[in-house]
Amino acid sequence: MDVTDLLGLDTLLAQFVLALGAAMVVGNGAAIVADARGRQPRRMEGTFRKSRAWWLLGVGVLIAAWGGLSLLAP
Repeated sequence: MDVTDLLGLDTLLAQFVLALGAAMVVGNGAAIVADARGRQPRRMEGTFRKSRAWWLLGVGVLIAAWGGLSLLAP
């Protein structure tokens, strides 16, 4: 029995990738929605960069899809 099989590292890595992508989607999605509603974080300086938030949301979708498909693959 291999250490990878014993600890389930393949599954653990896929779960980590899925969680990272989902966190990026939820976080950037919440920031985009909050900006659309006109809410600003308290004690925050600077401007909201919509293009960056949309870019990171798209990257998060790709990462989450990669992790999800890795869990489904045999």
